[in-house]
Amino acid sequence: MPEKPALPKGTRDFSPDEMIRRNLIFDTITAVFKQYGYQPIETPSMEFLSTLLGKYGEEGDRLIFKILNSGDFLSEVGDQNLASCEPGKLALQICEKGLRYDLTVPFARYVVMHQNELTFPFRRYQVQPVWRADKPQKGRYREFYQCDVDIIGSHSLLNEAELIRIIDRVFSRLGTGVLIRINHRKILIGLAEILGLTDRFQDLTTALDKTDKTGMENALKELSDKGIAPSVLDRLRRVLHQKGDHQEKLDNLKEAFVHSPAGLQGIRETEEVFQYCEPVLRKGELQLDLTLARGLNYYTGTIIEVVPASRSIGSICGGGRYDDLTGIFGLEGVSGVGISFGADRIYDLMLELNLFPETASTSTRVLFINFGHKEALRCMELADQLRDAGINTEIYPDLAKVKKQIAYADKKGIPYVVLIGENELTSGTISIRDMKKGEQFSTSFETFLNNLKTQ
Repeated sequence: MPEKPALPKGTRDFSPDEMIRRNLIFDTITAVFKQYGYQPIETPSMEFLSTLLGKYGEEGDRLIFKILNSGDFLSEVGDQNLASCEPGKLALQICEKGLRYDLTVPFARYVVMHQNELTFPFRRYQVQPVWRADKPQKGRYREFYQCDVDIIGSHSLLNEAELIRIIDRVFSRLGTGVLIRINHRKILIGLAEILGLTDRFQDLTTALDKTDKTGMENALKELSDKGIAPSVLDRLRRVLHQKGDHQEKLDNLKEAFVHSPAGLQGIRETEEVFQYCEPVLRKGELQLDLTLARGLNYYTGTIIEVVPASRSIGSICGGGRYDDLTGIFGLEGVSGVGISFGADRIYDLMLELNLFPETASTSTRVLFINFGHKEALRCMELADQLRDAGINTEIYPDLAKVKKQIAYADKKGIPYVVLIGENELTSGTISIRDMKKGEQFSTSFETFLNNLKTQ
């Protein structure tokens, strides 16, 4: 009995209509990247585990898909070790490579390996899939695309402001409003210092990072379960529940952080980013979110997360400043900042909000009906003229009933059908069926071509 075809959970096929819409998203995002002078690169799907591990925190490390070594991968383990070894340790003995978890760490590795070829500050964008061994659910996949844009080799806060403007411009073009939440890792360091949690910083940021998903009280309970005193949690709750706009909140923090140089630096830099961005945003609203932590270990400065203004589907873009990610690979003191657009969640959002234009459902605008060999020769000539003008065109390949050919155009959403039979060949005209209006008329090919160009 033939095996029933199936896909691994958390992965998907993309059919033509879906690909056309996805490409619209990719094209929109990359067009904005290019406007700001960013250049494309690509990196391999797999990296050495030594490159990936330790960069994403304990939870991130667990979600990396590991790839078995080629050949007899158990030969160097030994039966005794095989029986007694913990699964995590065994995986590291039989796997030296893994699928990339994100595009930022591979980018840092790329910069170190190609540093002598690059001009700094280096602006790069990258659109490729990443993989995470996560539990699949709505809006969360095991294989998904990221659209990353980074600038590395500069400490200027103009770069953070530029990335926020890129976010705003992208979502303005895609037609959806967004909330652009920002915080600063040094503000979180200051918060940990005044709470006496400097040695529990990872616990604090991990819990805060779950606030959007589980709520504030559940995040505080997680910290309580880890032994954080109730008095400390009460003080944390008061800080996070401050009222007022971003400046009022930052002013209150200045008083609390009087003995925290790191915290005060985080406040100053956050104020500057607001000054650069707030007056010029089109579709985005910039907000200070003190619960935002972006748990990845490599962030050191401004952190950014973007959510839809009208729907709750989680983050659709995020990123931040990393001051020494390349230092892990031997190139110290090279600061960078970047953001990543989640194309799959953006797709789901636009589909839900009906934001895709009608033209994003088909790539073909004109279909020529096949009446036979002589007519097909003329159709091929005219179809090439349409293609030369940038108009996607098909000729129906088989000599089938006209009704069947028109049904094909209707099913594919092709807006115009061209009919050239014996009469049209004799008169030098063409007959056009407007599929949307349900009307048919005769005209010259030149008139039809000019009308298409203006649409």
